[in-house]
Amino acid sequence: MILSPFEWTIAKRYMLPGRGEAFIALVAGISLAAVMLGVAALVIVMSVMNGFRAELLDKIVGLNGHAIIQAYGGRLENWQQVLKDVRETPGVVRASPLIEQPLLASFNGRVEAILVRGNTAEDIRRIQPQLKMGNLGELQVGLSNVAIGARLAENLGARVGDEITIINPQGRSTPFGTVPRQIAYRVAAIFEVGVYDYDEAFVVMPMAEAQGLLLTGDSVGMIEVKTKDPDTAAETLEPVARKLSGQAVVTDWKTINASLFEALAVERVAMFVVLSLIVLVAVFNILSSLIMLVRAKTRDIAILRTMGATRRSLMKIFVTTGFIIGALGTAAGLVLGFVFLFFRQPIVRLVELVTGQNLWDPKIRFLTELPSRSDPVEIIGISVMALVLSFLFTLYPAWKAASTDPVQVLRYE
Repeated sequence: MILSPFEWTIAKRYMLPGRGEAFIALVAGISLAAVMLGVAALVIVMSVMNGFRAELLDKIVGLNGHAIIQAYGGRLENWQQVLKDVRETPGVVRASPLIEQPLLASFNGRVEAILVRGNTAEDIRRIQPQLKMGNLGELQVGLSNVAIGARLAENLGARVGDEITIINPQGRSTPFGTVPRQIAYRVAAIFEVGVYDYDEAFVVMPMAEAQGLLLTGDSVGMIEVKTKDPDTAAETLEPVARKLSGQAVVTDWKTINASLFEALAVERVAMFVVLSLIVLVAVFNILSSLIMLVRAKTRDIAILRTMGATRRSLMKIFVTTGFIIGALGTAAGLVLGFVFLFFRQPIVRLVELVTGQNLWDPKIRFLTELPSRSDPVEIIGISVMALVLSFLFTLYPAWKAASTDPVQVLRYE
């Protein structure tokens, strides 16, 4: 497909039609714009879908680990031995005891459902990157301090330094019945994970404080585990699951969030197929513009044939003309897609301002911002698909041009 100087000169001439061929130039321009928009749409949507999945995985796994070991009945009595066995399992990076219990919190007459998490000091320090205000160092046993999610703080109207009351319905038994426990805790820190459901409910405290609040003694609710490879967490913990059979259940992040990530995978494939049709329509425009060009240049093609131009040369000329339109559209689409992704948040806010609609409600979308993560392999795949389609749809008009019979065309000239 290497062009000679003669072939390249003719191809350049056909890529820039003259004054009398403005309509052909318009159709070619529309073809280029269509390819650009199709490629840009694919890049934007696939990057946002990848970003959405990656951000959800990072944030969910960042708080809950890759798997959890939870005892039947909600209390793991011999958790120290289980924790030791899990840490010795090949492929396990980290394992920590955890207490998690849904309760109620009140402040100034407002009541909200919360999820109390009792963490070790090491796990509490891992929240530091998500800290918005306050000091996580103040979460120590005996100080009755807690850290709460940013959305929960807004719902309660609480700030750092305020005291919230946590209510445990399963209180102590008295001669008059069970009395719910109501304990005041000072808000020492406010964090924002970025997942709305977590920021709306989580209250983090030292494990000993959670054990005292829930009256669980020295037992814990579960053990969270982080493995080297999140995708093989279930296989890594298979020996632990067999050993704890009948005592506890091992659940990996895929099972816990199965419906969410399966829905994302299906939507991702569906969006790729639908948006690929845009690129297909665009290359049909290239096909139509080349057919029009061949019909307009029939006399020129005949003259070139009589001057010694071969069928192969004509094929190369028209394939190059159409392919360059597709290549330029693909390159422009990649640039447009990456520019859109770079300015995605201002664009979302601008559209919201113009339409008056909230396009990215974190209550529905889980995340507080529109995510994006481009996969180089996918970007290359999108580019190759657009270029291959552009090439294939130039073959028919190029073959028609090469099949022109100069005798029939020039018979009455």
